[in-house]
Amino acid sequence: MKKFSFAAAVFGAAMVLCGCAAIDSSSTTAARAAMVAEIKAEPPGDYYIGRRYYKNDYKFWGYVRKPGQPWSSAKMVMLNENQKLAPDRDQGTLGIDNGHEYKLFGGFTGNTVYEPASNGFYPEFVLKGYTLRTINPAPIFKPLEPALNPATRVIVTPY
Repeated sequence: MKKFSFAAAVFGAAMVLCGCAAIDSSSTTAARAAMVAEIKAEPPGDYYIGRRYYKNDYKFWGYVRKPGQPWSSAKMVMLNENQKLAPDRDQGTLGIDNGHEYKLFGGFTGNTVYEPASNGFYPEFVLKGYTLRTINPAPIFKPLEPALNPATRVIVTPY
């Protein structure tokens, strides 16, 4: 049951992040190429890149990766906000920043945190600060065409 619940949570997250609408492959290819170039140009440093994913039912924060690393290396995290509130909580409106991308300061504790709504375990990230990078970043999931309905796309695999 645990694996099913986690898989359902990840699938739901993917659906909300990118939707099921058909995607223009040329604009997706261009956006992906620009995203890859931007990632490669990120200077190394003591920071992370975070993509916010908000869903009212779940309490994980979103995806976090090291600078210069692809989104496929990102981890879905639970934020420890003891030192700094998450951007949306800082603004007083939960989820207002869904889909936004941040430069995050802090780090992984090495602990795993249980999130009961998804019945999943996620790495803990202590947030110490952040700056907003963009409110409209390129999609981080690959669109896949189901064999029976090529007009719809389902995303499940990070780039």
